[in-house]
Amino acid sequence: MVGNNLFEVLKKEKQILGQNNFVKAANILFCLLFDEKGAFIEVRNEKGQVVEAAYQHYSGVVRSILKSINAIIEKNDFLVDWDNPGNKVYLHENDFLIELLLQSKVWITEDGTLLKRSPALGAIKLLLLNAVQKIDAALQLTFGDNIISEFKFLNETHVFTKGEIIEIVTVGRNFKSVALFNTQINVEDIQKFLSLFFSYVQNVPLHYEDYKVIFTNDVIQTSAVLIFEKIDADDALFMRVAQILPGIDANLLSDYDLQFFAAINELEQTIEVKSIAQQSNIEVLVTIEKMLEKHISKTGKKKTADIIIENDLFIIPREIAAGFIYQDLPTLLSVYKIIGAEKLKAYKVSTVKPRLELRLGHGIDFLAGDASLHFAEEKFSLFDALQQYNKNKYILLSDGTHAIVNESYMQKLQRLFKNKKEKTSISFFDLPLIDDLIDEKISGEGFLKSKQIFEGFNTLQQQKVKLPAVNATLRPYQVQGFQWLQYLHKTKLGGCLADDMGLGKTLQTICLLASLYPKEKKPTLIVMPKSLLFNWQKELEKFSPKLSFYTYYGNQKNLEEACEKNIILTTYSTLRIDIEKLKEKDFFYIVLDESQNIKNMMAQTSKAVMLMKSGYRLALSGTPIENSLSELYSLFRFLNPSMFGSIENFNQYYLTPIQKNNDKDVTAELRKKIYPFILRRLKKDVLKELPDKIEQILYVEMSEPQKKLYEQRRMFYKEAIEQQVAIKGIQSAQFFVFQALNELRQIASTPEGFSDGKISSSKIELMMEQLMDALANNHKVLIFVNFLNALDLIGDKLAEQGIDFITMSGSTKNRQQLVERFQNDAACKVFLLTLKTGGTGLNLTAADMVFIFDPWWNKAAENQAIDRTHRMGQDKTVLSYKLITQGSIEEKILQLQDKKAEIFNSIISADSASLKSISEDDIQFMLGD
Repeated sequence: MVGNNLFEVLKKEKQILGQNNFVKAANILFCLLFDEKGAFIEVRNEKGQVVEAAYQHYSGVVRSILKSINAIIEKNDFLVDWDNPGNKVYLHENDFLIELLLQSKVWITEDGTLLKRSPALGAIKLLLLNAVQKIDAALQLTFGDNIISEFKFLNETHVFTKGEIIEIVTVGRNFKSVALFNTQINVEDIQKFLSLFFSYVQNVPLHYEDYKVIFTNDVIQTSAVLIFEKIDADDALFMRVAQILPGIDANLLSDYDLQFFAAINELEQTIEVKSIAQQSNIEVLVTIEKMLEKHISKTGKKKTADIIIENDLFIIPREIAAGFIYQDLPTLLSVYKIIGAEKLKAYKVSTVKPRLELRLGHGIDFLAGDASLHFAEEKFSLFDALQQYNKNKYILLSDGTHAIVNESYMQKLQRLFKNKKEKTSISFFDLPLIDDLIDEKISGEGFLKSKQIFEGFNTLQQQKVKLPAVNATLRPYQVQGFQWLQYLHKTKLGGCLADDMGLGKTLQTICLLASLYPKEKKPTLIVMPKSLLFNWQKELEKFSPKLSFYTYYGNQKNLEEACEKNIILTTYSTLRIDIEKLKEKDFFYIVLDESQNIKNMMAQTSKAVMLMKSGYRLALSGTPIENSLSELYSLFRFLNPSMFGSIENFNQYYLTPIQKNNDKDVTAELRKKIYPFILRRLKKDVLKELPDKIEQILYVEMSEPQKKLYEQRRMFYKEAIEQQVAIKGIQSAQFFVFQALNELRQIASTPEGFSDGKISSSKIELMMEQLMDALANNHKVLIFVNFLNALDLIGDKLAEQGIDFITMSGSTKNRQQLVERFQNDAACKVFLLTLKTGGTGLNLTAADMVFIFDPWWNKAAENQAIDRTHRMGQDKTVLSYKLITQGSIEEKILQLQDKKAEIFNSIISADSASLKSISEDDIQFMLGD
């Protein structure tokens, strides 16, 4: 190629002065404006007048902006854009301009305020707050320490507020729709609202009460529905074929571009976001056309002359529609859902609510008698009606009317009632569910007595209560918990006390047992994870020393001796191993602490628990359901075995409709069924009754290898220090003493570092159990440690469990960025940091739970760390757990803190880095047996 056009193409176009209305070089400003389409830019002079400026007269970033704006305007001049008749320069269509404008230093608002870039990255979240029959949805922007609700989008990655431009995590291409979710909705529209929100918005976390949002890989299939829209003046039937999702308005899919479906599970407090796979209507349309052709041929008329088909809509004349409805509707009802059947009265199709009549007497765990369904004046036995419905999907009345009954109503009858020896039976546990099925009182003495039991739950607070003698003052909600436990005992029913962490499940249980002993002679067996054994011992000794107990655990176990005590404490593993002995005993109570340990009913532990014999059963758990409703079945199979029947029945009637079909009616029914037998209070529910801070101690037992290692090093240092003091004197030996005490502290907490990883930390095991419980209940947690090896070990455990956490130590540089993420990111649940690092300057009010992994020499330092959460801006009660290894120097430190404060303050310096002064008696106290 001869020559090169490069230089000609890029040559600057010469301007002829006066040819255009361009402003010569002068001070210009770029003004940010908004209209219904979005944010746009105008070029103005210092007087605020809109001008056209020739970029050739400017330099630097201003020149680049002007050149780009001119190019955009010139390009738009050749386009017919009805949405932009004014040829405006919109930022969301020209994202690159935002960075240039921020560099220009002449970007202003309409009132002349100079715009600046925020140094903090912003994040947007959506808060849902329950009002009366309404839900308020409010968008919030957080950046730095600021939380604001008034802002405007420039594009999907930038917002404007109060003179600042803030970069945010992208909210997606539908950013202009995000503001629409700043609204108020009806409670019944929440599922529709959330499905739209997740379909239109990206990377905006949702906060709704205690619900956890879970994005699953599940794909939910739509299903076909036949919608009878109307019968016109000529009795022609208007029928439309559509696709629907469970629990959602039939028109939603046709009206909106939905990609995701939000399934709300009220029992598990989750919002599961699933992808939608929308099916085609073609197969349904073809099926219906074939059915209609049969009836057309019978009339001798042509199809085109009588039936109108427009997309998914059929308009069918009466003479064809009648045969179609009577002959083919039953088939269609068994395959597709029907909407608008009440419009078919002209075709002798009626939608009726039947009336249920019951006469019930008492049986064992169930009530039996007669049941019938009334359709207007006609009466059917319940099971005749159910049989006909299951076959035809309607009930044929004597006058030829096809009675179409609400499907969920008939399914509920099938769940609740069973046919036993020509009698209708219903489980005692299902009695609360039949109130909304009947229009009149049910006769039968057995029914009335059973119903009184359930009504008794509602009047507990009105009853006088006599508390047992325990060494504690119960808070009002704990008194109510004791009353509930007492009532369960009186009615011989099993229940689960499912209070949140820190609300005193153990104390309430001890109160129940203290009210029953010593009158009762049979022992109570309390089963728990190994890590809780010594905490139960401490609680029993503290609150009710008159209750005798035996710890049935380890090598020295004597079952006969244990059975002479009021309480037997054991572990799930011990129960499993010794099941052949234990199953022969008849216990008064069996209490399962952390009852989620039997969530897998096929596990050996669960099978062993079910072999045990007792008159009464109780479960304690902060998380009665962790992952699946099948865990609920396992729990109640222990508490009240006849409550749900077989696992097959439970899966058919509850698990599948709820987890697969998102059936709200079944969810509400199950919730009502278990309601009397699960008592659950969250911290926020009893907040006014709680102090600002609750501090608890969790005791940990050392394993045998850990105990052996600890004793070896304790004896070594005891002798070595005695020799050092004898030779050098107490003052010169202080540094060696400090080293010795620190090593023993580490062995008590993390023996891995002193055993080449062969000995595992019992303390980490206990903390992880408590932590998983806390996270399941939506708490945010701080974990404070003293030694870096503990930081690493705990971090590895958190990573293994897939927990989103952040770590801070003395070498951490980006502290404020980490704090902002923990404070603002709902996914980040745990902040793991060293005690000194977290002692000052941090505001961590997003957390409401603290673990002090190992005790600090100076209790003031611990309090200072806890106060990272307990400060201005905290609206929750803070629960602090201090983990103490039993039989170690940690217990001695605790005693120094609580009982010898004056000695303690003289021994340990304020910064805890060195010893002030120490006596031989003090050393003997800390290193002695």
